[in-house]
Amino acid sequence: MHFNHQFISRKFSSLRQTEVSSLSINSKIKTLVQQGKHSQALELYSKTPRSPITTKFTFPSLLKACASLSNLHHGRTIHASIVTMGLHSDPFIATSLISMYMKCGLLKSALRVFDKMSEGGESGDSAPPDITVWNSVIDGYFKYGHFEEGLAQFCRMQGLGIRPDGYSLSIVLGICDQLSWYMALAGRQIHGYIIRNMFEGDPYLETALIGMYSSCSRPEQAWSLFGKLENRSNIVAWNVMIKGFVENGMWEKSLELYSLAKSESCKLVSVSFTGTFTACSHGGVLDFGRQVHCDTIKVNFQDDPYVSSAILTMYAKSGLVEDAKKVFYQVSCKEVELWNAMVSAYIGNGHAYDALRLYNRMKEGEIPVDSFTISSLLSGCGVVGLYDFGRTVHAEIIKRSMQSNVAIQSSLLTMYCKCRSTEYADSVFRTMKERDVVAWGAMISGFCQNSRFKDALYLFRAMETEGVKADSDVTASVINAGLGLENAELGRLIHGFTIKRGLEKDVFVACSLIDMYSKFGFAESAEMVFSYMPNKNLVAWNSMISCYSRNGLPEMSISLLPHILKHGFYLDSVSITTVLVAVSSVAALLKGKAVHAYQMRLQIPLDLQVKNALIDMYVKCGCMKYAELIFEDMARRNIVTWNSIIAGYGSHGNYKKAVRLFEEMKKLETSPDEVTFLALITSCSHSGMVEEGLKLFRSMRIEYGIEPRMEHYTSIVDLLGRTGRLDDAYRFIQDGMAIEADRSVWLCLLFACQAHRNTELGELAAENLLKMEPARGSNYVPLMNLYGEVEMWDRAANLRATMKERGLKKSPGCSWIELKNRVDVFFSGDSSSPRRIDIYETLSSLKSHMEGKGCSYEEIELC
Repeated sequence: MHFNHQFISRKFSSLRQTEVSSLSINSKIKTLVQQGKHSQALELYSKTPRSPITTKFTFPSLLKACASLSNLHHGRTIHASIVTMGLHSDPFIATSLISMYMKCGLLKSALRVFDKMSEGGESGDSAPPDITVWNSVIDGYFKYGHFEEGLAQFCRMQGLGIRPDGYSLSIVLGICDQLSWYMALAGRQIHGYIIRNMFEGDPYLETALIGMYSSCSRPEQAWSLFGKLENRSNIVAWNVMIKGFVENGMWEKSLELYSLAKSESCKLVSVSFTGTFTACSHGGVLDFGRQVHCDTIKVNFQDDPYVSSAILTMYAKSGLVEDAKKVFYQVSCKEVELWNAMVSAYIGNGHAYDALRLYNRMKEGEIPVDSFTISSLLSGCGVVGLYDFGRTVHAEIIKRSMQSNVAIQSSLLTMYCKCRSTEYADSVFRTMKERDVVAWGAMISGFCQNSRFKDALYLFRAMETEGVKADSDVTASVINAGLGLENAELGRLIHGFTIKRGLEKDVFVACSLIDMYSKFGFAESAEMVFSYMPNKNLVAWNSMISCYSRNGLPEMSISLLPHILKHGFYLDSVSITTVLVAVSSVAALLKGKAVHAYQMRLQIPLDLQVKNALIDMYVKCGCMKYAELIFEDMARRNIVTWNSIIAGYGSHGNYKKAVRLFEEMKKLETSPDEVTFLALITSCSHSGMVEEGLKLFRSMRIEYGIEPRMEHYTSIVDLLGRTGRLDDAYRFIQDGMAIEADRSVWLCLLFACQAHRNTELGELAAENLLKMEPARGSNYVPLMNLYGEVEMWDRAANLRATMKERGLKKSPGCSWIELKNRVDVFFSGDSSSPRRIDIYETLSSLKSHMEGKGCSYEEIELC
């Protein structure tokens, strides 16, 4: 037999070159992925013949690149190559495929890969899924909000004899914060399982347990576990504890823990700094944040992508955009995380156009844009209503083949809804092949934001029909839909649904229920929901304070303050604002001062809303001096600030000061609104400045184009009535009002008639008043008093008889006094005060003293 040795030699040489070329390309692909150059890795793969170049060791790197870019097109192509080469049962590749589909938002595709692998294992054609694959699937279920299905897979895995490892247990521990009802049982059961199965001492699981208790509003138990750690050098545990304190509103403890870690010479890592910067952001502790910034420079962490992003975010949340920009431009090698942080910083501070310019710079510099960048941009477009630019970003998404990413699609839905384009949002929603609970939630929430409450409920029913179970966000939106429809019965039915699904104890859902019952006027139902909450956070306490205040129970609002502090929470700006509103309604000055002192002592940042509430509180408590000091100290003022201080001076009879402030406000180019003019006209009324008040009323319509509301008309009637111009007031009601007079207008005229003893006009006002509300007892009282003033006793008696015949009663008058640490409320004819005996004894003593001095007095009835 004759061999062509030259031919064979060339063949072997060719094969060796191919092998070398294959190894070189595979190595390059892996290196590019490791360096985060995912686009280049996929481009190199695309330009290379499929076989036999790519080895099974390269596919996980390629799939990782696809996942990072949310590039489903390449992902599916690579999946096809894997199947062709018979590598789909390889556990490492299968895990990578599942992870890729999960990150691209295709849960069903990931599950198909898993199911095929499971079928092959059962038939013996291939190895069954190992613990790594099971972990990927369980983790995927949880990431998309399918908690019960994920737990079912966790149980199924154990039923098949596959013992969970530390990572499996940590995954399950990680969802306990999503299901507070589940945490109480399963979280502790897993803790017990860890102890029974000798997992104790595993630093990974110990850290997961600390994280679980922290995220489930159990910082005390987390701290107890942290204190028992044998290995105090485990910086991961320190980092989780720092983060846990922040999540539970205990940012001061986070900062203390950071300082303690430094003093114990723990080796701080990037997460240590990011958690601490987050604590500084939450507490508004900029000085401490700057010190930590210096620490990062000392240990050369300032260029770390995560640390620099956290520093930038801290400055941005403090409103220091220029400082944030300095951090951004000082980093020489900017990762995509830093670009994203700067985009978010611009958007968060209202600089949406700067964010869009930065995005264009990213494209010009070929910075890889990821799903977070796109989501941030879409968020910015939604905030400022940049519909056209949002459409441009949408086109960019399609161009980059990112339209299948569920997170991006959800951001698109939110953007279109915020731009009032629910039709486009609905169009995007209907084209989604896979809709997770986030996507459904975004669409339901969007309908609610656009007052399409019935559509929101219809979509909710469709979601349930498709087997997607509502999470806390969706449930809260559905509760808001019931509230929007002003249907209390529907609200109760939704409450029943939350109980059936075990969501009523979720903090977010419970707060929405409290808010719903509060706005429907059912304070007792709100109180019941609150009492059943196992883990009350500060938001829940704030909701309850607001509920009591809204429903005329300010004393109950104020009484909650010591309970909040007793539970270890620190008041935030929302708590302070809400309590100050309650304080204002009862003019409890000492309580208001105590809240103000608490804020100053703990250095709680005063936002504009809190300062406005403080001004309003001091005005209503009669302390114009304090209100003025706060006003003068404000660097930034909005229309609410000006209205509060103008109304304050007006109600205290200082018309000139009120008008001077109005002129100052106009010079600073702050446009007045209807409340401003109401405050000014009321000020004129209290000061007897009739012509000035009428002039302001006319300028409101002519110069500022503000249409008067009923309150403005009532104020004009009061203005004319106080000075005795009753005929002018009546003519104004007849000819000067663009809308029909309501009860408040006629009642105001009637009171003026009583004050000036004008029986004829008083009877006319009363007649109109009683036509509107004949069954309201308080409507008869001013006329009865008028008859008494002019000594028409027979008419007064007839009117009283009419009231008695119809079973009408006047609501008793009410007054209150603040003494030391309590507010005592008194009603006319009521003798139920706990200090009744002391009060009557004091009255009796005063009467005797007056008699002894020979003073004239009216008879005092003690009963």
